[in-house]
Amino acid sequence: MKLWVVLLLAQAAVAQQQTERGEALFTGTAGCSGCHALKGKGTAVGPDLNGIGRLSPQAIAMAVHSTATQYVQMVKLKSGDSFAAMPGPKDDSAVQLWDLSKTPPELRKVDKADVASMTNTDSWKHPPAANRLGDQEMADVVAWIKYAVTGVKKEVSPQEVK
Repeated sequence: MKLWVVLLLAQAAVAQQQTERGEALFTGTAGCSGCHALKGKGTAVGPDLNGIGRLSPQAIAMAVHSTATQYVQMVKLKSGDSFAAMPGPKDDSAVQLWDLSKTPPELRKVDKADVASMTNTDSWKHPPAANRLGDQEMADVVAWIKYAVTGVKKEVSPQEVK
């Protein structure tokens, strides 16, 4: 019986360390929190991640690696400036754009008269796909996402996110 308790405590410590590493990646080098909010951290530019937190680790990793760009627009201004952006609210005279060339994305309010064009783009890549997270880093981020959504700290192995 004592061995079971020791193993359970060891597993809990590993899961604690992994979720801490995952949170650090989410809010830091992986750049997730620049566009996604989760457990009170980050910016709600991109999709809410609460919906994926209950999926399997492999399904979460697939979503993170997604390079779907259907909402990202290439914005060209009449000044010659251009940048990838997530469109925000519009009114009769201006459009709000999350400038994805900035880290974290910067909200810009642009007069409609200053916009030369806004078109779909395939050149912008989701940062985790562009930054190529390793399997252990991905497992750590997935463990953090699952914990942030479910409140349960459980180890995620690198094999589960392949």
